[in-house]
Amino acid sequence: MADILNPENEGDLQAQIEEVEALSSIYGDEWCVIDEASRIFCIKVSDDLDEPKLTACLQIILPPDYPSTSPPIYQINAAWLRGPERAKLANSLEDLYVEHVGESILYLWVEKIREFLVEKSQSSETVDQPEKVNMTAEEEVDDDEDIPDFRTFKLSTENTHLFMDHAHDEELPPIKHGNTITDRRSTFQPHLAPVVTPRQVKMVLEKLYENKKIASATHNIYAYRIYCEDKHSFLQDCEDDGETAAGGRLLHLLQILDVRNVMVVVSRWYGGILLGPDRFKHINNCARNILVEEGFTASTDEATKSGAKIKRPKAKRTK
Repeated sequence: MADILNPENEGDLQAQIEEVEALSSIYGDEWCVIDEASRIFCIKVSDDLDEPKLTACLQIILPPDYPSTSPPIYQINAAWLRGPERAKLANSLEDLYVEHVGESILYLWVEKIREFLVEKSQSSETVDQPEKVNMTAEEEVDDDEDIPDFRTFKLSTENTHLFMDHAHDEELPPIKHGNTITDRRSTFQPHLAPVVTPRQVKMVLEKLYENKKIASATHNIYAYRIYCEDKHSFLQDCEDDGETAAGGRLLHLLQILDVRNVMVVVSRWYGGILLGPDRFKHINNCARNILVEEGFTASTDEATKSGAKIKRPKAKRTK
């Protein structure tokens, strides 16, 4: 990232180097360097080092002007972390940053997450297998489900400049809500927003979670694709929110339909009856329906039945 070499950022870069060295020394094997040149790191945080019950992975991107001006860009990966709980933890991290603007913040963030995990594990709501807290009985989760795929994360590092663009002057995109699908007391509802930066993705999620009904959903699965014109490539990601493999399937649908600059969230309220593979069909049908309704993809019976790749009308591409 060329910006890191800018003389104006030399002080920040030196502060980052010192902070990373300290964290590596403190946390040892829990600290992972994903891409040093792009300033991308990861740390696995647990409630107990000897006998962990809950774990979370904190992924960090350090902007060129951190810590003097900008906060770190972060993502918390934990299959058990519910939407409202995720928002609560995110708010506590952001409050910490506000209290320490201009200072190195990562150590405080890691310990705040650890404190959150300890409180969670000690609460009466903790179950024997915490990684399944946000799962229906349909899902089976491996022990390392909450560990991110570093390879996938690294593939997108060439587009990390998007995380830093227009950090303070972006507007919340309009959010559309689609029709619900109900099957055996489980209800699915899609939500869609045009997005051109990862910050807008975060803004959309925060806005959706302000709705108590959406925040109370058993799962809020999402995927997005942002086209980087200068790189001629896509910045894309997805989240299962406990519905194992649903996020990846949703992202695959967006890829097949060749949509861009759009985010789709599908809320599921579990009704107590197992749906098996039908749940994935409903999630993707919800997503496809709202993409068609909002004009992001063509509507043809053949495409709906076969899942064939469809070129989205050029007029709908967001610059």
